[in-house]
Amino acid sequence: MIAKRNHKHALLGAFGMTLALGTMAPAASAADAITFVSWGGTTQEAQKNAWAEPFTEETGIRVIQDGPTNYGKLKSMVDSGNVNWDVVDVEGEFALRAAKQGLLEPLDYDVIDKEPLDKRFVSEHGVGSFFFSFVLAWNTNTYSDGGPQNWEDFFNVEEYPGKRMVYKWPTAGVLEMALLADGVEPDNLYPLDVDRAIDKLETIEDHLAFWGSGAESQQALASGEVAMCFCWNGRVFELLQDEAPVDYTWNDNLTHADFLVVPKGTENREEAMKFIAHAVSAEGQADFANRSAYTPINKKSDPMVDSEIRPHLSTAHPDEQVSMSLEYWAEEGPAISEKWNEFVLQ
Repeated sequence: MIAKRNHKHALLGAFGMTLALGTMAPAASAADAITFVSWGGTTQEAQKNAWAEPFTEETGIRVIQDGPTNYGKLKSMVDSGNVNWDVVDVEGEFALRAAKQGLLEPLDYDVIDKEPLDKRFVSEHGVGSFFFSFVLAWNTNTYSDGGPQNWEDFFNVEEYPGKRMVYKWPTAGVLEMALLADGVEPDNLYPLDVDRAIDKLETIEDHLAFWGSGAESQQALASGEVAMCFCWNGRVFELLQDEAPVDYTWNDNLTHADFLVVPKGTENREEAMKFIAHAVSAEGQADFANRSAYTPINKKSDPMVDSEIRPHLSTAHPDEQVSMSLEYWAEEGPAISEKWNEFVLQ
């Protein structure tokens, strides 16, 4: 067990943050403040501590926290011309798709140093905020003699009884996991056989629950409400820091990335670019990694990451890793969403 860190958050406080974010004030006027939007919980708390607070100390520009990220709300703001979000943490495939839809400002790479950044996560309208994995985690009180070790076990309700939890939103991850469990080789995942994946999930529909936020997945897993969970590695890491009864495996972990984007029409474009430059700097990425166990996208951050944290990063487990295609999801996501939503609502 890694020693618990002295950050200014406790697990329950982080859960509460998800609810509190929506009540925060709208963005302040240009130049003196910007509004940063993310997913809430422990992830946004780490972003606040690693990025927002040092940025304010350095520039004098306040960073107002809001959230959780909502794609429909972002689009409505841009379409109406009433944009009060300045920097938003989004999933990588949404960043690529939103750029094509004209919803995002181009990033200013004269301000943002892209040279040391992982090129997979650099685009004209978005840049990686962190790199992570979906992993299989379980409650150790439920499985005291050893938990599930692969996605096939996730579907084995006879040997591993109990509720399972997966991400409720139609985005990269759950369908890939189901196909891997059904015997599809990682190199043959794309294009996804969506019907096959949903058929596989339907075999355990009576044992299936859905989480809509990282905080929700943490709470359900730690409390024993669910026996196992398909969830973000950083959220499991935070549970371990709080000595929750959980464990996890990196077998067939599914890698993904979040991006930072700037909604088109913000009045604080210049300040937004400065904030992103700080967030993706070597120091900003390393500080965030040390607080969250999410992998830096800045290659110069590696020497700054604590040795105790390194085993919990996605990059420490390349042999067990399956890479998901942001480009595929950017193109096919809307069509897949229709089938996925029918499955979730049935």
